Amino acid sequence: MKRMICILVITFCFSVTNYSQQSFYSNPFAHTYSIVAMDPETGQMGVAVQSHWFSVGSIVAWGEAGVGVVATQSFVNPSFGPRGLALLKRGKTAKHVVEALIASDDGRDVRQLAVLGADGSVAAYTGKNCIPDAGHIIGDNYSVQANLMMNDKIWSAMSEAFENAEGSLAQRMITALEAAQNAGGDIRGKQSASILIVKGKSTGKIWEDRLIDLRVEDHSDPVKELKRLLRVHRAYEHMNSGDLAVELGDMPLAMKEYSAAENMFPENEEMKYWHAVTLVNNGKLEDALPLFAKVFDKNENWKILTPRLVPVGLLKVNDEQLEKILSVSK
Repeated sequence: MKRMICILVITFCFSVTNYSQQSFYSNPFAHTYSIVAMDPETGQMGVAVQSHWFSVGSIVAWGEAGVGVVATQSFVNPSFGPRGLALLKRGKTAKHVVEALIASDDGRDVRQLAVLGADGSVAAYTGKNCIPDAGHIIGDNYSVQANLMMNDKIWSAMSEAFENAEGSLAQRMITALEAAQNAGGDIRGKQSASILIVKGKSTGKIWEDRLIDLRVEDHSDPVKELKRLLRVHRAYEHMNSGDLAVELGDMPLAMKEYSAAENMFPENEEMKYWHAVTLVNNGKLEDALPLFAKVFDKNENWKILTPRLVPVGLLKVNDEQLEKILSVSK
C-alpha cells in the first residue's frame, strides 16, 4: 500500500481527485495536521500545515483574498480547493461549501476538509475512514484538523495553543503547528510545512492581496524552518517599509524601519548594504560608511558592485565620495 501523508490547516484529512474514475489510493496523499483561521480585527485569513510528505502546501492549502481559505487533506481531493473558493465567492457559507463538496465525492470517507469564509463562517469534516488518530475542532474564527497522528491529543493541543497565543495571525498559527508537533505530531515524522495568509478584502491586485506564502518543501524540522522564514519575511517587510519612507521623504521613519529589519536579521549583508546606499543618497555619507565597511569585509563582491550603481543613478555620489566609500574595507 502506498505511503500516505497527514496535513494541517489547523486540519488533518484525506482527499482524492476524480474518485469516480480512479481509486482514491492512487491520488495525492496529505495526511497531516493543519489550521485554517481568521484574525477578526484585520480580516486576514490563513492556512498552515505540516506533514511527513514532500511539498504538502502545494496540494493542501488554498486561499483567496476577500473569499476565504480551504485545507484539503488525508487522501487529498485537490479539486476541493478551487471548487470551495468558487462556492464561497458565490456567497455560500463554509458549512454549505463543506456539505456540497463532501456530498459530491464518492471518496468522502477518506477525506478531511476545513473551510473558512471571509464572512467568518467555519466548517470542517473528517471522514470515518481517515487513518487514526484523526479528528478536528471548530472554534471561533478557526478550525484545526489532523489525521494519521501519533495520538488523539494533537488537534486539541493545536486548538488550545492557538486560542492562547499572542502576536500576528501567522505567528499564532505557527504556534498551533508547534503545539501539534510537541504533542506527538504525525506518527510517521515530519518533512514539509507551509503557511498562506491573504487579506480579508480583495484589492484586485493578487500581488498585494497574498500577504504571506511560505513553503518548506523538504526539511528535517519543517515547522522550525517555517518559523525562521517568517522572521526573515517580517524583516524584509521592514525593509520595504523603509524604502517607501525614503520615497516619501521621511528619513526618521526609514531609519527606524531599516534598523528593525537588521535587528531581526543581523547576518543579512544585503539589508545593511541597501541601508547604506539609502543613507548616502540622502546626504548621510558618514553614517553609511560603517555599514559599508561591515558588508565589504564579509563579501568583497559588494565592493565590486558599488561603482556600477553610480552610472545608473542608484548611488548618487561624486568621484571623491565613491573613493571614500570604497576605501572603508580592510
